[in-house]
Amino acid sequence: SDHRGNMRTFSLVSAPHEAVLKIAMRIRNSVFKRVLKSMEQEVELCIEGPYGSFGLHRKAERPAVFLSGGIGITPLYSMILGATWRKLDNKIILFFSNHTPSDTPFLLELQNLQKQNPNFTLVATMTEMENSNQVWEGDRGRIDANLVQKYLPKDTSPIYYLTGPQAMVEAMRELLNKMNVD
Repeated sequence: SDHRGNMRTFSLVSAPHEAVLKIAMRIRNSVFKRVLKSMEQEVELCIEGPYGSFGLHRKAERPAVFLSGGIGITPLYSMILGATWRKLDNKIILFFSNHTPSDTPFLLELQNLQKQNPNFTLVATMTEMENSNQVWEGDRGRIDANLVQKYLPKDTSPIYYLTGPQAMVEAMRELLNKMNVD
């Protein structure tokens, strides 16, 4: 336990069709995460929930625009995986900001899902490529109005989903407000 206690909230990264519940997290040096990292397999845990409702909307004619950063990808990854498996007609555009490719959770998996699902577009952008020794041919910089408008389908009324660190979610909400998105 630490100053936050011995409970945390996590989003599932597994899709509804998968038989195993999976979570993903960044391993930081907190007491809680050190204990999780050192646990042996098959340890019994208490799980409560699920709480809330955060799923892909049913109106396939309205594209889903996901704005995310870092480990905030977990619930969106689950939705993309589920939509791909179910072969849904929903157009999904994921704007996914990270520091470097090696910092990007599920990057390879998302790139593979884009190949499998013609309705899914991955727009990954890196903000600190000067700190990376990996090559990156994709977009660079933070998610901004120009980047969103570059990939957004014309004459649509998308539904937006925001996930990530609190500061990023607030910045994305402010961006959408400036873009006159309700």
